[in-house]
Amino acid sequence: MEEHMEDDVREDPVKRIGIIGVGEIGRAIVEGLRHAGGASPEIFLSPRGARTAAELAERYEGIQICADNQEVVDRSELVIIAVRRQGHHEALTGLKVDDDKIVVNLMAGVATDDLRRTLATGAPIVRAIPLPAVRERRSVTVTCPSHPVVDALFEQLGGALPVTDETAFNVFSALTGTLTAHYTYLATLTSWATGHGIAPDAADRYVRGLFQNVGRSLGDGTRPLHQLAADHETPKGNNERIRTTWFDPANAAALKKALDGLLTDLQ
Repeated sequence: MEEHMEDDVREDPVKRIGIIGVGEIGRAIVEGLRHAGGASPEIFLSPRGARTAAELAERYEGIQICADNQEVVDRSELVIIAVRRQGHHEALTGLKVDDDKIVVNLMAGVATDDLRRTLATGAPIVRAIPLPAVRERRSVTVTCPSHPVVDALFEQLGGALPVTDETAFNVFSALTGTLTAHYTYLATLTSWATGHGIAPDAADRYVRGLFQNVGRSLGDGTRPLHQLAADHETPKGNNERIRTTWFDPANAAALKKALDGLLTDLQ
């Protein structure tokens, strides 16, 4: 792997990107690359996810829908694979991927060795975890292993966080599984408020504003998360009461247990 990475250092940014599997993340990457009127690189989309691919090709210049996945590979320097984990063997088996390509694997739970066997290629393979916020170029993407071309791509989309091994990568992948639990937590707060007579739109507006302010606080990288919590809490105050009565040790242990189970499935 190291030899491929050393041989593949490029000074120029990648000019032709292919995406196999144009779902939510594929769409977000395209929109991020075209954010603020960006016109390059050329983007080649697979017919998988035809409706989304057609919409993107209509909205932006320099985007083409290919006849099949092999054409995506053939026309691209860097190929992003974003198909579902469960169907990746069917979608990818038989593809010819030359060793001078770069493959970016976005499939959670599909190890590099597994994908290399499926593709039967010696091309460098980099795993990555882009999130939907790459469309606004404000999401840090974990990559494994570090690769100059791939890291430069995701730096353009909000930042790259390279890790050295797949064990660490899987920990970050498990963390992404907490996103919808957070949204449901917020929805539960609004539901509780409406149960006490608050109009749904007022409850929704207030909870959104409350946690948008939390998001702004997270931008302060000088304070660790535990310090942010302490700074927003007074002894025997409302925040301390909810933290110690609801998010108690048993609740924290249940969350860690759920994450451990997900991590086991991702390995």
